[in-house]
Amino acid sequence: MALGPAFRAVAATPGDEVFVVFNLRTAPDSRLVAEHYAKRRGIPESRLLGLNLPTTENITRAEFNASLKAPLLAALEERGLLAFDSTIVPAAEGRPGSVLWTPKPTPLRYLVLTYGVPTRITRDATLVEPFQDRLPQQLRRNEAAVDAELALLPLARAGLPLTGVTRNPVFEAEDGAAINVSKGILMVARLDGPSLNVARDLVDRALNAETNGFWGRAYFDARGLKDGNYAVGDEWILGAAETARRQGFETLLDTNAATFPATLPLPRIAVYAGWYDQAVSGPFTRPEVDFMPGAVAYHLFSFSARTVRNQSSWVGTLLGKGAAATIGFVDEPYLEGTPNLAVFFDRLLARGFTLGEAAYAAQSGLSWQTIVVGDPLYRPRGRSEEELLAELNQRRSPLVEWPLLHAANRRLVASGAVTETIAHLAGQPETRRSAVLRQKLGDLLRADGQSAAAAAEYLEALKLNPSKAQRIELQFAAARLLAQLNRPQEALDLWEQFFKENPNYPELLRFYQEALPVATAANRAGTARKYEIEIRRLTPKATNAPAPAEPPASK
Repeated sequence: MALGPAFRAVAATPGDEVFVVFNLRTAPDSRLVAEHYAKRRGIPESRLLGLNLPTTENITRAEFNASLKAPLLAALEERGLLAFDSTIVPAAEGRPGSVLWTPKPTPLRYLVLTYGVPTRITRDATLVEPFQDRLPQQLRRNEAAVDAELALLPLARAGLPLTGVTRNPVFEAEDGAAINVSKGILMVARLDGPSLNVARDLVDRALNAETNGFWGRAYFDARGLKDGNYAVGDEWILGAAETARRQGFETLLDTNAATFPATLPLPRIAVYAGWYDQAVSGPFTRPEVDFMPGAVAYHLFSFSARTVRNQSSWVGTLLGKGAAATIGFVDEPYLEGTPNLAVFFDRLLARGFTLGEAAYAAQSGLSWQTIVVGDPLYRPRGRSEEELLAELNQRRSPLVEWPLLHAANRRLVASGAVTETIAHLAGQPETRRSAVLRQKLGDLLRADGQSAAAAAEYLEALKLNPSKAQRIELQFAAARLLAQLNRPQEALDLWEQFFKENPNYPELLRFYQEALPVATAANRAGTARKYEIEIRRLTPKATNAPAPAEPPASK
Protein backbone atom coordinates (compact mmCIF):
# COMPACT_ATOMS: atom_id res chain seq x y z
CA MET A 1 0.00 0.00 0.00
CA ALA A 2 1.11 3.60 -0.53
CA LEU A 3 2.18 5.21 2.73
CA GLY A 4 2.21 8.85 1.66
CA PRO A 5 5.03 11.32 1.07
CA ALA A 6 7.97 11.72 3.38
CA PHE A 7 7.17 14.02 6.30
CA ARG A 8 9.69 15.74 8.55
CA ALA A 9 7.91 16.24 11.86
CA VAL A 10 8.21 19.69 13.38
CA ALA A 11 8.07 19.78 17.15
CA ALA A 12 8.69 22.63 19.56
CA THR A 13 10.64 20.23 21.76
CA PRO A 14 11.59 16.56 21.32
CA GLY A 15 9.02 15.74 23.99
CA ASP A 16 6.26 16.81 21.61
CA GLU A 17 7.12 13.80 19.45
CA VAL A 18 6.51 11.30 22.26
CA PHE A 19 3.56 9.46 23.78
CA VAL A 20 4.03 7.45 27.00
CA VAL A 21 2.08 4.42 28.27
CA PHE A 22 2.27 3.09 31.83
CA ASN A 23 0.54 0.25 33.66
CA LEU A 24 -2.07 1.28 36.23
CA ARG A 25 -1.87 -2.15 37.87
CA THR A 26 1.80 -1.73 38.78
CA ALA A 27 1.28 1.71 40.28
CA PRO A 28 3.05 3.60 41.56
CA ASP A 29 6.19 2.17 39.91
CA SER A 30 5.12 2.30 36.28
CA ARG A 31 3.61 5.75 36.71
CA LEU A 32 6.72 7.03 38.53
CA VAL A 33 8.92 6.04 35.58
CA ALA A 34 6.51 7.72 33.15
CA GLU A 35 6.33 10.92 35.18
CA HIS A 36 10.08 11.09 35.68
CA TYR A 37 10.65 10.62 31.97
CA ALA A 38 8.06 13.26 31.09
CA LYS A 39 9.68 15.75 33.45
CA ARG A 40 13.19 15.16 32.10
CA ARG A 41 12.14 15.35 28.45
CA GLY A 42 9.48 18.05 28.63
CA ILE A 43 6.61 15.78 27.65
CA PRO A 44 3.15 17.29 28.27
CA GLU A 45 0.96 15.53 30.82
CA SER A 46 -1.63 14.97 28.08
CA ARG A 47 0.88 12.63 26.40
CA LEU A 48 0.78 10.14 29.30
CA LEU A 49 -1.72 7.28 29.31
CA GLY A 50 -2.31 4.75 32.08
CA LEU A 51 -3.90 1.43 31.12
CA ASN A 52 -5.03 -1.60 33.11
CA LEU A 53 -2.59 -4.26 31.90
CA PRO A 54 -1.39 -7.61 33.22
CA THR A 55 1.42 -7.33 35.75
CA THR A 56 3.35 -10.17 34.12
CA GLU A 57 5.76 -9.76 31.22
CA ASN A 58 3.52 -11.96 29.05
CA ILE A 59 0.17 -10.91 27.63
CA THR A 60 -2.24 -12.92 25.51
CA ARG A 61 -3.23 -11.72 22.04
CA ALA A 62 -6.79 -11.12 23.24
CA GLU A 63 -5.59 -9.08 26.22
CA PHE A 64 -3.19 -7.15 24.03
CA ASN A 65 -5.93 -6.20 21.60
CA ALA A 66 -8.52 -5.32 24.23
CA SER A 67 -6.47 -3.67 26.99
CA LEU A 68 -3.53 -2.15 25.11
CA LYS A 69 -3.84 -1.78 21.35
CA ALA A 70 -7.48 -0.66 21.12
CA PRO A 71 -7.47 1.91 23.95
CA LEU A 72 -4.08 3.26 22.86
CA LEU A 73 -5.26 3.71 19.28
CA ALA A 74 -8.40 5.45 20.52
CA ALA A 75 -6.40 7.78 22.77
CA LEU A 76 -4.00 8.73 19.98
CA GLU A 77 -6.86 9.44 17.58
CA GLU A 78 -8.73 11.45 20.21
CA ARG A 79 -5.65 13.63 20.78
CA GLY A 80 -5.05 14.09 17.06
CA LEU A 81 -1.77 12.19 17.19
CA LEU A 82 -2.93 9.54 14.74
CA ALA A 83 -5.25 10.33 11.86
CA PHE A 84 -6.11 8.55 8.66
CA ASP A 85 -7.10 9.34 5.11
CA SER A 86 -9.60 7.01 3.48
CA THR A 87 -9.79 6.09 -0.18
CA ILE A 88 -12.63 4.08 -1.69
CA VAL A 89 -11.38 1.21 -3.81
CA PRO A 90 -14.21 0.31 -6.21
CA ALA A 91 -15.32 -3.26 -6.61
CA ALA A 92 -13.83 -5.12 -9.53
CA GLU A 93 -14.52 -8.48 -11.08
CA GLY A 94 -13.93 -11.10 -8.43
CA ARG A 95 -13.12 -8.50 -5.78
CA PRO A 96 -15.47 -6.54 -3.51
CA GLY A 97 -15.09 -2.82 -2.90
CA SER A 98 -13.02 -1.70 0.08
CA VAL A 99 -11.65 1.29 1.95
CA LEU A 100 -7.91 1.99 1.92
CA TRP A 101 -6.73 3.75 5.06
CA THR A 102 -3.42 5.63 5.08
CA PRO A 103 -1.89 7.45 8.06
CA LYS A 104 -1.64 11.24 7.91
CA PRO A 105 1.47 13.17 8.99
CA THR A 106 1.44 14.23 12.64
CA PRO A 107 4.21 15.32 15.02
CA LEU A 108 4.05 11.95 16.82
CA ARG A 109 7.10 9.74 16.20
CA TYR A 110 7.85 7.81 19.40
CA LEU A 111 5.92 5.59 21.79
CA VAL A 112 7.53 4.88 25.16
CA LEU A 113 6.35 1.97 27.32
CA THR A 114 7.41 2.09 30.95
CA TYR A 115 8.34 -0.41 33.63
CA GLY A 116 5.44 -2.80 34.19
CA VAL A 117 4.02 -2.85 30.66
CA PRO A 118 4.14 -6.43 29.30
CA THR A 119 6.86 -7.27 26.80
CA ARG A 120 5.67 -10.42 25.00
CA ILE A 121 2.46 -11.41 23.23
CA THR A 122 2.07 -15.16 23.63
CA ARG A 123 1.12 -17.52 20.82
CA ASP A 124 -2.55 -17.70 19.97
CA ALA A 125 -3.25 -21.23 18.74
CA THR A 126 -6.74 -20.23 17.59
CA LEU A 127 -5.39 -17.58 15.19
CA VAL A 128 -5.25 -19.11 11.72
CA GLU A 129 -4.57 -16.93 8.68
CA PRO A 130 -5.20 -18.24 5.18
CA PHE A 131 -1.72 -17.54 3.83
CA GLN A 132 0.33 -18.92 6.71
CA ASP A 133 0.87 -22.39 5.21
CA ARG A 134 2.82 -20.70 2.42
CA LEU A 135 5.33 -19.25 4.90
CA PRO A 136 8.59 -20.98 5.84
CA GLN A 137 8.00 -23.23 8.84
CA GLN A 138 9.99 -21.02 11.22
CA LEU A 139 7.78 -18.02 10.43
CA ARG A 140 4.43 -19.73 11.04
CA ARG A 141 4.16 -18.05 14.43
CA ASN A 142 2.06 -15.23 15.82
CA GLU A 143 3.81 -14.61 19.13
CA ALA A 144 5.59 -11.25 19.07
CA ALA A 145 7.13 -8.49 21.11
CA VAL A 146 4.52 -6.00 22.33
CA ASP A 147 6.80 -3.20 21.14
CA ALA A 148 7.32 -4.57 17.62
CA GLU A 149 3.57 -5.04 17.21
CA LEU A 150 2.76 -1.52 18.39
CA ALA A 151 5.36 -0.09 16.01
CA LEU A 152 2.83 -0.75 13.22
CA LEU A 153 -0.04 1.01 14.98
CA PRO A 154 -0.24 3.67 12.22
CA LEU A 155 -1.24 0.79 9.92
CA ALA A 156 -3.82 -0.57 12.36
CA ARG A 157 -6.62 -0.20 9.81
CA ALA A 158 -4.68 -1.83 7.00
CA GLY A 159 -5.48 -5.37 8.10
CA LEU A 160 -1.85 -6.46 8.35
CA PRO A 161 -1.21 -10.16 9.00
CA LEU A 162 -0.20 -11.25 12.49
CA THR A 163 1.64 -14.41 11.49
CA GLY A 164 5.31 -14.04 10.59
CA VAL A 165 7.26 -10.85 9.92
CA THR A 166 6.01 -7.61 8.35
CA ARG A 167 8.45 -5.71 6.16
CA ASN A 168 9.81 -2.55 7.77
CA PRO A 169 9.28 0.30 5.29
CA VAL A 170 12.05 2.43 6.86
CA PHE A 171 14.76 -0.26 6.92
CA GLU A 172 18.15 1.33 6.15
CA ALA A 173 16.65 4.83 6.25
CA GLU A 174 19.24 7.50 5.48
CA ASP A 175 17.36 10.33 7.22
CA GLY A 176 16.30 9.62 10.77
CA ALA A 177 14.04 12.65 10.97
CA ALA A 178 11.93 11.25 8.13
CA ILE A 179 10.91 8.16 10.14
CA ASN A 180 7.38 8.99 11.28
CA VAL A 181 3.79 7.85 11.33
CA SER A 182 3.16 8.83 7.70
CA LYS A 183 5.58 6.03 6.79
CA GLY A 184 3.44 3.63 8.81
CA ILE A 185 5.94 3.46 11.67
CA LEU A 186 5.80 4.46 15.31
CA MET A 187 9.23 4.10 16.94
CA VAL A 188 8.49 2.13 20.11
CA ALA A 189 10.98 1.76 22.97
CA ARG A 190 10.65 1.08 26.64
CA LEU A 191 12.07 2.34 29.93
CA ASP A 192 12.31 -0.99 31.68
CA GLY A 193 14.74 -3.22 33.50
CA PRO A 194 15.34 -5.34 36.58
CA SER A 195 14.10 -2.65 38.98
CA LEU A 196 12.14 0.59 39.18
CA ASN A 197 15.35 2.53 39.78
CA VAL A 198 17.09 1.07 36.73
CA ALA A 199 14.11 1.85 34.49
CA ARG A 200 13.81 5.39 35.82
CA ASP A 201 17.56 6.04 35.51
CA LEU A 202 17.73 5.20 31.80
CA VAL A 203 16.77 8.72 30.75
CA ASP A 204 19.21 10.20 33.29
CA ARG A 205 22.05 8.10 31.87
CA ALA A 206 21.14 9.27 28.37
CA LEU A 207 20.94 12.93 29.34
CA ASN A 208 24.31 12.70 31.10
CA ALA A 209 25.93 11.59 27.85
CA GLU A 210 24.05 14.17 25.79
CA THR A 211 25.21 16.91 28.15
CA ASN A 212 28.81 15.86 28.80
CA GLY A 213 29.58 13.79 25.71
CA PHE A 214 29.32 10.17 24.73
CA TRP A 215 32.75 8.92 25.77
CA GLY A 216 34.51 5.65 26.43
CA ARG A 217 35.77 2.67 24.49
CA ALA A 218 34.08 0.39 21.98
CA TYR A 219 34.24 -3.41 22.28
CA PHE A 220 33.09 -5.81 19.58
CA ASP A 221 33.12 -9.57 20.08
CA ALA A 222 32.78 -11.39 16.76
CA ARG A 223 33.12 -15.15 16.24
CA GLY A 224 35.57 -15.36 13.36
CA LEU A 225 33.00 -16.75 10.93
CA LYS A 226 33.95 -16.53 7.25
CA ASP A 227 31.12 -18.47 5.63
CA GLY A 228 27.92 -20.31 6.40
CA ASN A 229 24.47 -19.10 7.41
CA TYR A 230 25.75 -17.23 10.46
CA ALA A 231 28.62 -15.35 8.82
CA VAL A 232 26.38 -12.34 8.24
CA GLY A 233 26.28 -11.80 12.00
CA ASP A 234 30.04 -11.34 12.03
CA GLU A 235 29.82 -9.08 8.98
CA TRP A 236 27.47 -6.81 10.91
CA ILE A 237 29.78 -6.69 13.93
CA LEU A 238 32.86 -6.03 11.81
CA GLY A 239 31.03 -3.21 10.05
CA ALA A 240 29.97 -1.73 13.39
CA ALA A 241 33.54 -1.93 14.71
CA GLU A 242 34.85 -0.11 11.65
CA THR A 243 32.32 2.68 12.17
CA ALA A 244 33.41 3.09 15.80
CA ARG A 245 37.08 3.09 14.83
CA ARG A 246 36.59 5.74 12.16
CA GLN A 247 34.67 7.89 14.61
CA GLY A 248 37.69 7.93 16.92
CA PHE A 249 36.63 5.42 19.56
CA GLU A 250 39.34 3.29 21.08
CA THR A 251 38.08 0.05 19.55
CA LEU A 252 38.76 -3.56 20.47
CA LEU A 253 37.59 -6.13 17.91
CA ASP A 254 37.91 -9.79 18.89
CA THR A 255 37.46 -12.37 16.13
CA ASN A 256 38.17 -15.51 18.17
CA ALA A 257 35.42 -18.10 18.29
CA ALA A 258 35.09 -17.80 22.05
CA THR A 259 33.36 -14.82 23.61
CA PHE A 260 35.22 -12.36 25.84
CA PRO A 261 36.67 -14.16 28.88
CA ALA A 262 35.75 -13.12 32.40
CA THR A 263 39.38 -12.11 32.95
CA LEU A 264 39.25 -9.31 30.36
CA PRO A 265 39.11 -6.03 32.31
CA LEU A 266 36.91 -4.18 29.75
CA PRO A 267 37.42 -0.64 31.08
CA ARG A 268 35.31 2.41 30.28
CA ILE A 269 32.67 0.82 28.05
CA ALA A 270 30.76 3.19 25.78
CA VAL A 271 29.80 0.53 23.21
CA TYR A 272 29.61 -3.25 23.47
CA ALA A 273 28.28 -5.71 20.90
CA GLY A 274 28.83 -9.44 20.88
CA TRP A 275 27.23 -12.85 20.37
CA TYR A 276 26.21 -15.78 20.98
CA ASP A 277 26.18 -16.94 24.62
CA GLN A 278 22.89 -18.20 26.02
CA ALA A 279 23.72 -17.23 29.60
CA VAL A 280 25.36 -13.99 30.71
CA SER A 281 29.09 -14.61 30.41
CA GLY A 282 32.58 -13.20 30.52
CA PRO A 283 33.26 -9.78 32.07
CA PHE A 284 29.53 -9.22 32.53
CA THR A 285 29.41 -11.90 35.25
CA ARG A 286 31.63 -9.78 37.48
CA PRO A 287 29.89 -7.77 40.22
CA GLU A 288 30.86 -4.45 38.63
CA VAL A 289 30.98 -3.55 34.95
CA ASP A 290 32.77 -0.34 33.94
CA PHE A 291 30.00 1.24 31.86
CA MET A 292 30.38 4.91 30.97
CA PRO A 293 27.34 7.23 31.18
CA GLY A 294 25.08 6.60 28.21
CA ALA A 295 26.67 3.26 27.29
CA VAL A 296 24.97 1.25 24.53
CA ALA A 297 25.40 -2.51 25.00
CA TYR A 298 24.01 -5.46 23.06
CA HIS A 299 24.46 -9.21 23.12
CA LEU A 300 22.81 -11.17 20.34
CA PHE A 301 21.04 -14.19 21.78
CA SER A 302 17.63 -15.42 20.66
CA PHE A 303 15.99 -15.07 24.09
CA SER A 304 18.04 -12.18 25.50
CA ALA A 305 14.83 -10.43 26.63
CA ARG A 306 12.67 -13.43 27.54
CA THR A 307 12.68 -11.60 30.85
CA VAL A 308 13.68 -7.98 31.33
CA ARG A 309 12.92 -7.58 35.01
CA ASN A 310 15.74 -9.55 36.57
CA GLN A 311 19.40 -10.08 35.88
CA SER A 312 19.07 -13.65 34.63
CA SER A 313 18.87 -12.36 31.04
CA TRP A 314 21.35 -10.45 28.91
CA VAL A 315 19.05 -7.44 28.68
CA GLY A 316 18.39 -7.36 32.42
CA THR A 317 22.08 -7.75 33.24
CA LEU A 318 23.36 -5.09 30.85
CA LEU A 319 20.81 -2.57 32.13
CA GLY A 320 21.23 -3.55 35.76
CA LYS A 321 24.99 -3.05 35.57
CA GLY A 322 24.83 0.39 34.04
CA ALA A 323 24.07 0.43 30.30
CA ALA A 324 21.69 3.16 29.13
CA ALA A 325 20.33 1.30 26.12
CA THR A 326 20.13 -2.17 24.63
CA ILE A 327 18.14 -4.29 22.20
CA GLY A 328 16.78 -7.75 22.95
CA PHE A 329 14.43 -10.50 21.83
CA VAL A 330 11.43 -11.90 23.66
CA ASP A 331 11.44 -15.07 21.55
CA GLU A 332 13.42 -16.74 18.76
CA PRO A 333 13.90 -14.12 16.00
CA TYR A 334 16.37 -16.08 13.84
CA LEU A 335 19.46 -14.18 12.78
CA GLU A 336 17.81 -12.50 9.78
CA GLY A 337 15.14 -11.14 12.13
CA THR A 338 17.63 -9.29 14.33
CA PRO A 339 18.88 -5.74 13.73
CA ASN A 340 21.73 -5.17 11.30
CA LEU A 341 24.38 -3.90 13.71
CA ALA A 342 26.43 -2.27 10.97
CA VAL A 343 23.42 -0.12 10.08
CA PHE A 344 22.54 0.52 13.73
CA PHE A 345 25.96 1.79 14.77
CA ASP A 346 26.48 3.70 11.54
CA ARG A 347 23.28 5.63 12.19
CA LEU A 348 23.91 6.03 15.93
CA LEU A 349 27.61 6.93 15.92
CA ALA A 350 28.31 8.40 12.50
CA ARG A 351 25.06 10.06 11.42
CA GLY A 352 23.70 11.43 14.68
CA PHE A 353 20.44 9.46 14.76
CA THR A 354 18.51 9.05 17.98
CA LEU A 355 18.43 5.62 19.59
CA GLY A 356 14.89 5.12 18.26
CA GLU A 357 15.80 6.20 14.72
CA ALA A 358 18.92 4.01 14.61
CA ALA A 359 17.11 0.97 16.01
CA TYR A 360 14.24 1.17 13.53
CA ALA A 361 16.50 1.90 10.56
CA ALA A 362 18.42 -1.28 11.44
CA GLN A 363 15.48 -3.74 11.50
CA SER A 364 14.31 -5.34 8.27
CA GLY A 365 11.05 -6.59 9.80
CA LEU A 366 8.48 -5.67 12.45
CA SER A 367 5.61 -7.45 14.19
CA TRP A 368 8.32 -9.85 15.35
CA GLN A 369 10.46 -10.39 18.46
CA THR A 370 12.59 -7.26 19.04
CA ILE A 371 12.37 -4.76 21.88
CA VAL A 372 14.44 -1.58 22.22
CA VAL A 373 15.16 -0.61 25.82
CA GLY A 374 16.27 2.94 26.56
CA ASP A 375 15.15 6.48 25.90
CA PRO A 376 14.34 6.59 22.15
CA LEU A 377 15.10 10.33 22.11
CA TYR A 378 18.66 9.62 23.24
CA ARG A 379 21.04 11.10 20.70
CA PRO A 380 24.55 10.16 21.86
CA ARG A 381 26.30 11.95 18.99
CA GLY A 382 24.04 14.97 18.68
CA ARG A 383 26.75 17.53 19.47
CA SER A 384 30.06 18.09 17.69
CA GLU A 385 33.23 17.07 19.51
CA GLU A 386 34.66 20.55 18.85
CA GLU A 387 31.75 22.12 20.73
CA LEU A 388 32.06 19.61 23.56
CA LEU A 389 35.84 20.07 23.79
CA ALA A 390 35.47 23.83 24.14
CA GLU A 391 32.79 23.42 26.80
CA LEU A 392 34.74 20.81 28.76
CA ASN A 393 37.86 22.99 28.65
CA GLN A 394 35.87 25.93 29.95
CA ARG A 395 34.55 23.80 32.82
CA ARG A 396 38.03 22.32 33.43
CA SER A 397 36.38 18.91 33.24
CA PRO A 398 38.59 15.80 33.28
CA LEU A 399 36.38 14.48 30.48
CA VAL A 400 38.42 16.63 28.10
CA GLU A 401 40.68 13.57 27.73
CA TRP A 402 38.09 11.81 25.58
CA PRO A 403 37.70 14.25 22.66
CA LEU A 404 41.50 14.49 22.61
CA LEU A 405 41.74 10.70 22.42
CA HIS A 406 39.16 10.63 19.63
CA ALA A 407 41.12 13.26 17.71
CA ALA A 408 44.32 11.21 18.05
CA ASN A 409 42.55 8.08 16.85
CA ARG A 410 41.06 9.85 13.85
CA ARG A 411 44.56 11.11 13.03
CA LEU A 412 45.74 7.50 13.03
CA VAL A 413 42.85 6.37 10.86
CA ALA A 414 43.50 9.13 8.34
CA SER A 415 47.29 8.87 8.09
CA GLY A 416 48.56 5.88 10.07
CA ALA A 417 51.23 8.25 11.38
CA VAL A 418 52.16 6.60 14.69
CA THR A 419 55.32 8.62 15.28
CA GLU A 420 53.58 11.94 14.67
CA THR A 421 50.65 10.94 16.90
CA ILE A 422 53.07 9.98 19.68
CA ALA A 423 54.69 13.40 19.44
CA HIS A 424 51.30 15.12 19.37
CA LEU A 425 49.98 13.30 22.44
CA ALA A 426 53.24 13.72 24.36
CA GLY A 427 53.05 17.45 23.73
CA GLN A 428 49.54 17.88 25.09
CA PRO A 429 49.45 19.27 28.66
CA GLU A 430 46.27 17.26 29.28
CA THR A 431 48.16 14.01 28.64
CA ARG A 432 50.24 14.50 31.77
CA ARG A 433 47.04 14.61 33.85
CA SER A 434 45.08 11.81 32.17
CA ALA A 435 45.25 8.05 32.75
CA VAL A 436 43.33 7.57 29.49
CA LEU A 437 45.77 9.58 27.38
CA ARG A 438 48.89 8.23 29.07
CA GLN A 439 47.70 4.69 28.48
CA LYS A 440 47.09 5.52 24.82
CA LEU A 441 50.56 7.02 24.58
CA GLY A 442 51.97 3.86 26.15
CA ASP A 443 50.10 1.69 23.65
CA LEU A 444 51.50 3.71 20.74
CA LEU A 445 55.02 3.60 22.12
CA ARG A 446 54.80 -0.16 22.54
CA ALA A 447 53.52 -0.53 18.96
CA ASP A 448 56.48 1.61 17.87
CA GLY A 449 58.96 -0.71 19.60
CA GLN A 450 59.70 1.67 22.49
CA SER A 451 58.97 -0.80 25.28
CA ALA A 452 60.77 0.98 28.12
CA ALA A 453 59.03 4.26 27.33
CA ALA A 454 55.69 2.45 27.07
CA ALA A 455 56.17 0.86 30.51
CA ALA A 456 56.96 4.28 31.96
CA GLU A 457 53.69 5.67 30.59
CA TYR A 458 51.69 2.78 32.03
CA LEU A 459 53.27 3.33 35.44
CA GLU A 460 52.47 7.04 35.29
CA ALA A 461 48.89 6.29 34.23
CA LEU A 462 48.46 4.12 37.33
CA LYS A 463 49.09 7.24 39.47
CA LEU A 464 46.31 9.23 37.79
CA ASN A 465 43.17 7.72 39.31
CA PRO A 466 42.15 5.26 36.59
CA SER A 467 38.89 3.38 37.00
CA LYS A 468 39.15 0.00 38.72
CA ALA A 469 38.93 -1.92 35.45
CA GLN A 470 41.45 0.37 33.76
CA ARG A 471 43.78 -0.01 36.72
CA ILE A 472 43.71 -3.80 36.31
CA GLU A 473 44.39 -3.47 32.58
CA LEU A 474 47.33 -1.16 33.27
CA GLN A 475 48.73 -3.51 35.91
CA PHE A 476 48.60 -6.42 33.48
CA ALA A 477 50.17 -4.43 30.65
CA ALA A 478 52.95 -2.90 32.76
CA ALA A 479 53.80 -6.11 34.65
CA ARG A 480 54.14 -8.12 31.46
CA LEU A 481 56.17 -5.45 29.71
CA LEU A 482 58.51 -5.00 32.69
CA ALA A 483 59.06 -8.76 32.88
CA GLN A 484 60.04 -8.75 29.19
CA LEU A 485 62.44 -5.87 29.91
CA ASN A 486 64.13 -7.99 32.61
CA ARG A 487 62.84 -5.79 35.42
CA PRO A 488 61.21 -8.49 37.54
CA GLN A 489 61.25 -6.56 40.83
CA GLU A 490 59.01 -3.83 39.39
CA ALA A 491 56.84 -6.37 37.58
CA LEU A 492 56.34 -8.33 40.79
CA ASP A 493 55.32 -5.19 42.69
CA LEU A 494 52.50 -4.77 40.20
CA TRP A 495 51.39 -8.39 40.54
CA GLU A 496 51.35 -7.97 44.31
CA GLN A 497 49.16 -4.87 43.96
CA PHE A 498 46.78 -6.75 41.69
CA PHE A 499 46.42 -9.75 44.02
CA LYS A 500 45.90 -7.53 47.06
CA GLU A 501 43.27 -5.36 45.39
CA ASN A 502 41.40 -8.17 43.60
CA PRO A 503 41.20 -11.24 45.85
CA ASN A 504 38.08 -12.53 44.04
CA TYR A 505 39.10 -11.86 40.44
CA PRO A 506 38.12 -14.61 37.97
CA GLU A 507 40.64 -17.36 37.20
CA LEU A 508 43.23 -16.23 39.74
CA LEU A 509 45.04 -19.54 39.24
CA ARG A 510 46.34 -18.50 35.81
CA PHE A 511 47.59 -15.17 37.17
CA TYR A 512 49.46 -16.82 40.05
CA GLN A 513 50.99 -19.19 37.52
CA GLU A 514 52.07 -16.23 35.40
CA ALA A 515 53.47 -14.33 38.39
CA LEU A 516 55.39 -17.24 39.92
CA PRO A 517 58.38 -17.16 37.50
CA VAL A 518 58.51 -13.38 37.95
CA ALA A 519 58.83 -13.84 41.71
CA THR A 520 61.57 -16.42 41.16
CA ALA A 521 63.44 -14.10 38.77
CA ALA A 522 63.18 -11.31 41.34
CA ASN A 523 64.76 -13.59 44.02
CA ARG A 524 61.72 -13.14 46.25
CA ALA A 525 61.63 -16.62 47.71
CA GLY A 526 58.90 -15.84 50.23
CA THR A 527 56.60 -14.43 47.59
CA ALA A 528 57.31 -17.40 45.29
CA ARG A 529 56.36 -19.82 48.10
CA LYS A 530 53.15 -17.86 48.71
CA TYR A 531 52.26 -18.14 45.03
CA GLU A 532 53.00 -21.86 45.03
CA ILE A 533 50.62 -22.31 47.97
CA GLU A 534 47.91 -20.34 46.14
CA ILE A 535 48.45 -22.39 42.99
CA ARG A 536 47.97 -25.63 44.94
CA ARG A 537 44.89 -24.22 46.67
CA LEU A 538 43.29 -23.08 43.43
CA THR A 539 44.19 -26.10 41.29
CA PRO A 540 41.13 -28.36 40.89
CA LYS A 541 41.55 -31.62 42.73
CA ALA A 542 41.70 -34.73 40.59
CA THR A 543 38.99 -37.22 41.48
CA ASN A 544 39.77 -40.93 41.55
CA ALA A 545 36.28 -42.03 42.46
CA PRO A 546 35.11 -45.13 40.57
CA ALA A 547 32.70 -44.59 37.74
CA PRO A 548 29.08 -45.22 38.71
CA ALA A 549 27.83 -48.73 37.98
CA GLU A 550 25.69 -49.25 34.94
CA PRO A 551 22.00 -49.48 35.84
CA PRO A 552 20.55 -52.95 35.55
CA ALA A 553 19.00 -53.75 32.22
CA SER A 554 15.25 -53.45 32.22
CA LYS A 555 13.41 -56.73 31.88
